[in-house]
Amino acid sequence: MTDNGDILVEHLCKDYILQYNRAMTLKSRFVGIFNRRYRTTKTIFRALDDINFRIPNGISLGVMGHNGSGKSTLLKLLAGILIPTSGKIKVPDDAYIGTMIQLGVGFSPELTGLENVYLSASLYGYQRKEIDKKVEEIIEFAELSSFIDVPVKNYSSGMQARLGFSVMIIMDMDILLIDEVFAAGDLSFQEKSKAKMMEFKEANKTIVFVSHSAKALDEFCDYVCLLYKGKMVGIGVPKDVNEQYVALTHKRTTFEEAQTSLAVPEALLV
Repeated sequence: MTDNGDILVEHLCKDYILQYNRAMTLKSRFVGIFNRRYRTTKTIFRALDDINFRIPNGISLGVMGHNGSGKSTLLKLLAGILIPTSGKIKVPDDAYIGTMIQLGVGFSPELTGLENVYLSASLYGYQRKEIDKKVEEIIEFAELSSFIDVPVKNYSSGMQARLGFSVMIIMDMDILLIDEVFAAGDLSFQEKSKAKMMEFKEANKTIVFVSHSAKALDEFCDYVCLLYKGKMVGIGVPKDVNEQYVALTHKRTTFEEAQTSLAVPEALLV
């Protein structure tokens, strides 16, 4: 990765077009000509509105907010899965980026677990010889040696999650983009995953971690970004952000008051 490995988010906005089609039958479509109630309507929903921050190389940034606040949308934009409506995102071109937004997504159900390991890792830019060096470690970490030659369509959701996480965490990524990953697997696998994540953090690699868990954010993140209805409240240390999150939840503070309390640290300013 280049020396300037910062992630930059500047004036980022993301809109979705919501379409409501009440004209389900030929009769209702005909009636819709005369009655607006039965016409197809479109509205624009702004999921993210003017988001600005910088993530210096090696910093772990959490993202917190209520359901619908734009957390997963932000992660998908950083991963390149979605395209911004406006604004700018800069991610190091030569960085290996592991995206754990929904574990197991992208696996081919007809291929075996082993074949999906090679497929998944290759999609992140790794060559076969690089995957060869890590494949046994991936299988061992996922605890799927007895099932690795079985088609993934026969895996439980937990098994797919374990395999997806193992590919991401064992391959030598520069940046991890993670969405509530610790809900995957049983308790022992979650504990093992947390320990591996801590190794990643201690290696001074960049993490963007979306979670509702104040404990997990405090454990893994240097700073946390708080989102509220698509807008950025601010960024602070996990304890301060959680206090504002709880206050907003119970309506003990307003968005403007919370925003004043969470000034973005200078190192994270655009």
